[in-house]
Amino acid sequence: MSFIQNNWLLLLVLFLSGAMLIWPLVQRRFSPMKDVGNLNVTHLINTQDAVLLDVRETKEYEGGRLPKAIHIPLSQLDSRAAELAKLTSRPVVAYCARGNRSRMAGAALARMGFTDIYNLHGGYNAWKDAGLPVEK
Repeated sequence: MSFIQNNWLLLLVLFLSGAMLIWPLVQRRFSPMKDVGNLNVTHLINTQDAVLLDVRETKEYEGGRLPKAIHIPLSQLDSRAAELAKLTSRPVVAYCARGNRSRMAGAALARMGFTDIYNLHGGYNAWKDAGLPVEK
């Protein structure tokens, strides 16, 4: 018992660091968005006519993008929801440079009525590094 009293701060740090390590796993479990790789994205495009949503900033988008991608930066996603309203019945694959910003887009897409939401794991960089087609 004296160990706990003398080292309560150490135990608090231990608990909080463990919680921070587990949080991403819990967050992914309850997220409306599923992570998919390049192969699964290609399958979604070819079989289910998936919508590709590029949430990078304009300068990044102009440097290259996935074929036929719709460009709406993450910062404008809520204000430009009307542009995506007619596409809610199709699966949507959001991507950014590495997959971090697109993960944040999942909640906004769910609020817009999308139910089949995917995040391109590794983002545009993974797609391009795999030698898959890009548009300039």
